[in-house]
Amino acid sequence: MLNNIGVPGLLLIAVVVLVLFGRGKVSNLMGEVGKGITAFKKGMGEGEKELEKDASTQARDVTPEKEKDKV
Repeated sequence: MLNNIGVPGLLLIAVVVLVLFGRGKVSNLMGEVGKGITAFKKGMGEGEKELEKDASTQARDVTPEKEKDKV
């Protein structure tokens, strides 16, 4: 259904939204969307760092003490 909108259709939708809501509200909305995307990316990065940290602590040396003395 939406796979054949094309560029003219998108431009028409953009103009209708701009007329209905005004430039100020659309601008504020896009700013909030940008902040949300930035926060999401930051959260994803922090999550990846936390997973890497957990993986590095689990990958520590687990050789039993008796075997360490022989080496």
